[in-house]
Amino acid sequence: MLSVNVQVKWLMEHLLKMQIKTKDKIVQAVLRKMDNRSIIGQKKYGQTMQDEIETGKKDLHMFLTDVQEEIMDALLYIEAAKRCLQDEVEEAMLKQIEVHDEKEL
Repeated sequence: MLSVNVQVKWLMEHLLKMQIKTKDKIVQAVLRKMDNRSIIGQKKYGQTMQDEIETGKKDLHMFLTDVQEEIMDALLYIEAAKRCLQDEVEEAMLKQIEVHDEKEL
């Protein structure tokens, strides 16, 4: 196995070669987040997703299960966000009513 220093050097050389051509700031931000997420995953699990395929640690069924679980988590986050939004809308409406009532006095 390669030493950490050799792996970091290899990674840095390849990252420097990769050029993001889009001028879209949103796409650039998402790509940076994906890259950071990948680094976190590599530190957490000690290998890349490609390594998991090549070593046989994960197969197609396992990856599909991961996707399914992530989608279920995403649905929960969406529901929680909707509830937060609803709370914020209700608070804003109450403030508008209060301001309107104060103006009438």
